[in-house]
Amino acid sequence: MDFLPIFLNIKNNKILVDGGTMVAARRVQRALQAGANVSVFDPELSDEFLPLLDDDRLTHVARVPVASDYIGVKIAFGASENDGRDAALFKNAKAAGALVNVADVAKYCDFIAPSVVDRDPLIIAITSSGKTPVIARILRARIETLIPPSYGHLASFLGGFRDKIAKKINNLSSRRHFWENIIEGEVSDRFLSGDENGAHSLLNEKLDLVKNGNTLEKIGEVYLVGAGPGDPDLLTFRALRLMQRCDVVLYDRLVSDDILNLVRRDAERINVGKLPKNHTMQQEDISQLMIDLAKQGKRVLRLKGGDPFMFGRGGEEIQMLSANNISFQIVPAITAAMGASAYGGIPLTHRDHAQSCVFITAHGKDGALELDWKALLRPSQTVVVYMGLSNLKKLTDEFVEHGADPKLPAAIIENATRPEQRVITGNLSDLNKKAKAANIKSPSIIIIGDVVKLHSQLKWNVEKKGDSHKMSLQAQKLL
Repeated sequence: MDFLPIFLNIKNNKILVDGGTMVAARRVQRALQAGANVSVFDPELSDEFLPLLDDDRLTHVARVPVASDYIGVKIAFGASENDGRDAALFKNAKAAGALVNVADVAKYCDFIAPSVVDRDPLIIAITSSGKTPVIARILRARIETLIPPSYGHLASFLGGFRDKIAKKINNLSSRRHFWENIIEGEVSDRFLSGDENGAHSLLNEKLDLVKNGNTLEKIGEVYLVGAGPGDPDLLTFRALRLMQRCDVVLYDRLVSDDILNLVRRDAERINVGKLPKNHTMQQEDISQLMIDLAKQGKRVLRLKGGDPFMFGRGGEEIQMLSANNISFQIVPAITAAMGASAYGGIPLTHRDHAQSCVFITAHGKDGALELDWKALLRPSQTVVVYMGLSNLKKLTDEFVEHGADPKLPAAIIENATRPEQRVITGNLSDLNKKAKAANIKSPSIIIIGDVVKLHSQLKWNVEKKGDSHKMSLQAQKLL
């Protein structure tokens, strides 16, 4: 991190702006909105200043500033687009002890002027550390569409209860949970729908339930969330919200570091990942741990690779939660087969090649697997195999033994949707040999059927997405 993000209180402070440009007008406008007294220096101001000139806290001085003008100045902005004036501003402002920002001149900047989403009192500032301001502006535009102006009014409304809530709920964790329930629950829903009186009454009712510094409402809940096949861009908005809300996360080995980094920073992290024949934690123990944590009043995020209900044992887990009266939410995701198909350039169905698709797993409950070969060998059908890499030779041999053409196209997609994704294509007779030669590892998805022929035509360079992951992750953290 190149810059420390802070918000300065400049109310009634003296701010100097050098320049009559459009950028200078933006600097003046922001400073006035923050309650500062602003002096702008330039012989001629652009038309962007016209809406600002009636403000009593703005003074226009029709000349270039001199050293004495910087006395008592807290911040000096340079926006004259003149190298000589910029250099003089920096020298004089620093001599007077002021912070300096000169537009687009990094060597004259003590701080960055960020792109701002203003939902007063809610302020969101975005910066690229001066490297690519256009990215910051694009992200600001996206966030503007996601946060309605009413959220600023909500922040002001809830701010009126801050001291009262702090006095009544002295436990920091309980207070945080109380606030989250208010902001994401019925109180906020009522306020945002225009019922401010109803929101006020309901919030007071919830405060009345607080006894001895702790809320009597039971907070414990489990979020069963699909993390998708690996690319953070494919997470749902709901998944991101719950990832930021949890107290503890139980995650699988298939959850990528990029996705895990989007989980709330102070949430406890527990790795419950399972490898074939090498379980970090048994399934029954995972389910029991979720129950125990929820009964402690914690919000538990069960983060699973792919989709929770696609060979992810999500059904088994919620059966135990339901039997123990634990509240839960389920967030579906793009399953590994869908992600591998799309990013691998192999459509699962196509009018000329496949009119149906079957998903199977190569691992049964106790390791054994009984397949319906009659159903799998239907013509014009795609078969997608989960967890089949360790049994690849046996699987392909049995396809052929049960009547499949040895030349039936087949593919393996390793690390689907991630920058390190690899696609190996062949047929039932040579796929295992090719996989060994390429040293293919788990996680991998196997696709069998004529649609594999389309890979050479429909593949696209997924590796290019790797360069955009950092920008994407920064944006998601803000949402």
